[in-house]
Amino acid sequence: MSVKPIIQLYPVIPAQDKERETLRPIGRNRDRYQQVVRDWAKLAQAADQLGYWGFSTIEHHFHSEGYEVGPNPGVLNAWWAGLTKNLRMGALGYVMSTQDPVRVAEECAILDHILEGRFFAGFARGYQARWANVLGQHYNSKATLSDGSADDELNRQIFEEQMDIVQKCWIEDAVSYNGKFFKIPYPYETGVEGYPAYELARKSGTHGEIGPNNEVRAVSVVPAPYQRPHPPVFVATSSSKDSAAYCGRRGFVPCYFAPIDKAVEHGQACWEAARAAGHNIRYGEKQALVRWVHVNNSWEDYRQSIAKYDVDIYVDFYSKFFPKAFDMTKVMADPVQAVIDCGLYVGGTAEDVRQQLQSQLDRLPVEYLVLIWHWAQQPTHDVLREMERFARDVLPKLDNSGTKVQVAPVAAPGQAALSK
Repeated sequence: MSVKPIIQLYPVIPAQDKERETLRPIGRNRDRYQQVVRDWAKLAQAADQLGYWGFSTIEHHFHSEGYEVGPNPGVLNAWWAGLTKNLRMGALGYVMSTQDPVRVAEECAILDHILEGRFFAGFARGYQARWANVLGQHYNSKATLSDGSADDELNRQIFEEQMDIVQKCWIEDAVSYNGKFFKIPYPYETGVEGYPAYELARKSGTHGEIGPNNEVRAVSVVPAPYQRPHPPVFVATSSSKDSAAYCGRRGFVPCYFAPIDKAVEHGQACWEAARAAGHNIRYGEKQALVRWVHVNNSWEDYRQSIAKYDVDIYVDFYSKFFPKAFDMTKVMADPVQAVIDCGLYVGGTAEDVRQQLQSQLDRLPVEYLVLIWHWAQQPTHDVLREMERFARDVLPKLDNSGTKVQVAPVAAPGQAALSK
């Protein structure tokens, strides 16, 4: 099995020096966003031509500072579909605590048809309170950093219920669901009474839709996806081993935004849960590792790329959300080295990148690599250059066969199943 690379691009509005201040709110700057949209299309077409497996973006809202202007990834997926031939499209992903699960299922099914099966569905729980709390207010949901708090547990319950519903909508002709947060039909106890066209629904609609008193007792979510039983499901995760195990049980692909030690720990939990649930997969299969990447001519060029394109968002934004991942004393003393040391980056020459990634694949031979560039802070032509070099000089030399990893039979919970 060859590693499958997915390019994940954040919709960053390009800004130099103090432009985020002088052009505030730059996230609403029409000319800059138009530039982003048009250049994004060039990157999607290049990824298609270079043989990348997938192309992805994110869902985030209210980014007036212009770092992550991604309110509707599905619209972009649909546009890119017409510009490419082989590239798979998706997002990492729909933040379910802020979404209507039926509408997400419908949108994904349509995208799957537009792309004729070149679609993958990505989901996340949400960690940015500024927007997740606003758009999740109908569930009383709040953003979470997987800290085990009451808000975190509520967010998890909502996410898992929503995912149950999305899958039912994709797979079942007649959907009913009596959940804590969502009910189909509504009201669930009586069904939808007084539906005028019940006779047509009983005669031509899905079986079980109409009850004995002519009430709506189930709904049929149309269309069904193009792929059977549904598109591949990816779930973004950073610090929750429970989320990794959940993905393993459900046959989903966890995407680890985490250093390799934590990713290995979570990868083992995912694999054990998958095998215990009856999924006969090898260690690392149906798992993904997320890495920011720079392919340069030298180590010094790599440091300069981080200084120019990455430091600002890490210092001003990411470090505020994930303070445990950053030693702020080191960040202030040498921000470039702090970014390198966070464990999420690979970079240097093509051979440097290959060696760094191979050492991680030797420990966790994942099926997918999610690669992130901080475009459009990094100019489009420079991202294209790095994409080409990665596809030509790094990707063909990576081995994710797992030959250097020895695994034991599925262990009891908590028992080590991986021999290093």
